[in-house]
Amino acid sequence: MLTLYNSLSKKKEVFKPLHPGKAGLYTCGMTVYDFAHIGHGRRYVGDDILRRTLARFGYEVTHVQNVTDVGHLSSDSDEGDDKMEKGAQKAGKNVWEVAEYYTKHFYDSMDLLNILRPHVVCRATDHITEQIDLIAKIVDKGYGYETPEAVYFDVSKFPNYDKLFGQKLADKRIAVREEVETGSHKRHAADFVLWFKRVGRFAGHVMYWASPWGDGFPGWHIECSAMSMRYIGDTIDIHTGGIDHLSVHHPNEIAQSEAATGKQFVRYWVHHAFLIVDGKKMSKSLGNIYTVEDVKKKGFDSLALRYFYLTAHYRKPLNFTWEALSAAQRALGQLRSCISGAGRTTLSREKLENVDNFRRKFDTALEDDLNTPNALAVVWEVVKSSIPPADKRDLILDFDDVLGLGVGQQPREHKTKVTRDIQDLLAKRVQLRKENKFEEADSIRKAIEDKGFVVEDSPKGTTVSAGAQHRLRS
Repeated sequence: MLTLYNSLSKKKEVFKPLHPGKAGLYTCGMTVYDFAHIGHGRRYVGDDILRRTLARFGYEVTHVQNVTDVGHLSSDSDEGDDKMEKGAQKAGKNVWEVAEYYTKHFYDSMDLLNILRPHVVCRATDHITEQIDLIAKIVDKGYGYETPEAVYFDVSKFPNYDKLFGQKLADKRIAVREEVETGSHKRHAADFVLWFKRVGRFAGHVMYWASPWGDGFPGWHIECSAMSMRYIGDTIDIHTGGIDHLSVHHPNEIAQSEAATGKQFVRYWVHHAFLIVDGKKMSKSLGNIYTVEDVKKKGFDSLALRYFYLTAHYRKPLNFTWEALSAAQRALGQLRSCISGAGRTTLSREKLENVDNFRRKFDTALEDDLNTPNALAVVWEVVKSSIPPADKRDLILDFDDVLGLGVGQQPREHKTKVTRDIQDLLAKRVQLRKENKFEEADSIRKAIEDKGFVVEDSPKGTTVSAGAQHRLRS
């Protein structure tokens, strides 16, 4: 039986959907004001594994994902500047052009990672009516209140709001930066915006619609509630997001949704841990935010990145390095080699039982809260087993229906020639290491990697590779 760790109950639970044989899956999508990066890639590959696993176990999945193209401010607590308008100013475009451009970039990046497209992709700006209707229902039931600048949700009216995901009201970070402005008419600091009015600092907001409370635009949180209800229903089986949504966005979704309907909003909450780079949080100031295109420019297959993601459990932080990605690319290449050119054979009863055992072990790993490291371990057990090559191929391809590594495909790398200047740098680095000048040698390694190559040291020597394809031995 499939078990999932439910972030709300803080324990693994057997998955039991609202409607037998069906699974409603809502995955929080991008705010499309900037490029998607490899941290996003990890999160959405995790969602893809979940969806593929549900399908493997016989569920008819309805997968819905939003595109936030209005209403998300610089603070997740609905304060500060509008991210879409900031993105437009940075790009020198209008907000509609920015939304279109970055939405396309996001889904192009997801395609490179072999992530299945959602059954429904819904833009917030296409569902303003649904959001207004939901806000009106919340206000009518006494959970919302109008002020001169906005319509707010009153968190004090919602029982146990401060217990959602273990977040106490006193611990919520509201308006933590000096440049963030808070609503001056809020009843409580944690009250959140349902509808922004086009007044004050938002008087010139270019995205606005008519509403019962005046021209304006929706808050970020109401979007997910309205669109998930539109396409799945009042109750969702599984709702996913990053761990950054635990403190503000998802508690607010629960409160406003259940206030409106009186029903449980989500049965299982799934949250993904962050990706870090070279042991540090990704940030523009550190220059360590990479896109999938950056990975490809370095000569790597984008599906090697997907393989790398699967080496850690989705609830554990994962550290990205170019060396780790190079190892993932080699592993993916070995899997592809294992299944190529195999002919059909007849299995003995003993080997047929081995195939069934491998399949059970693989499914058991998935059933245990989507344990992809254990699932990959089963794949390598198959590779090393004595079952005939053709049956290894069939079994690995069967597993790949979930893993999505495209092992039956040709590599997607850009081949890069190892040039003379790289050879010279490599030779200099080898000499510096012999002289125990490791700091200088490390600076040369970084210079080589900046040019799109990967340096690896082993007892057999040092290699430099372009996308793990061309190698030099020194």
